[in-house]
Amino acid sequence: MSLTYSSTRTKERHTLIRPLFDDKIGLAVTEPHDTLPAPFPEELACLSSKAVPKRRAEFAAGRAAAHQAMRDLGITAQPIPVAPSRAPQWPTGVVGSISHTKTCAMAVVAPATEWSGIGVDVEEDTPLKRDLWPAICLDTEQDWLLQQDNPGQLAKVIFSAKEAAYKCQYLISDAFFGFDGMRVEIKLSDTSFVASFTQDRAPFQKGDQISGRFAIGAGVIVTMAELRT
Repeated sequence: MSLTYSSTRTKERHTLIRPLFDDKIGLAVTEPHDTLPAPFPEELACLSSKAVPKRRAEFAAGRAAAHQAMRDLGITAQPIPVAPSRAPQWPTGVVGSISHTKTCAMAVVAPATEWSGIGVDVEEDTPLKRDLWPAICLDTEQDWLLQQDNPGQLAKVIFSAKEAAYKCQYLISDAFFGFDGMRVEIKLSDTSFVASFTQDRAPFQKGDQISGRFAIGAGVIVTMAELRT
């Protein structure tokens, strides 16, 4: 069953972010309040019995997007259960990433023969409060933000970029770390960024980089990070 975008906003978001990704990457966007296909039983079994309706709706929207992203690649949609780490368990042969907010869910899926890692993150386009910067941004990142015209919005971009890069590297390293584990440098001229490791995380070493891109529009900030094989 293919998704039919039910709102102008969802269509706008798909149009906004499609240029961020290679044509060989499957992509889909949904909204938690949409009428969507139910997740596979194996996926529903991963939800806590105490999960509130909001959590269930966002989970279903993310899985529906992931299933459609698989179809985008020409493969049959398959269950994506949750690992003990709470990360999605992707079928053999693909790598992927899922992200959602209260108004938007999206997923990307790429062939593992060409991508070793991929990450996507979506955030509401609201400024990151100044008192939260120290928990997210390194001193050098904060210094750069203070020189910009829209520091709150760009602080949210840095937050999102670190989330996307973390998801990307996790597919390879299985490593957990905080926001201080990467330093993000944003290039506004072409809406790209580089996330550099600030410490060794095997197989990555301090100074290794993950590249990515971002887009802002239709009420959201979206970032993507990728590592080719």
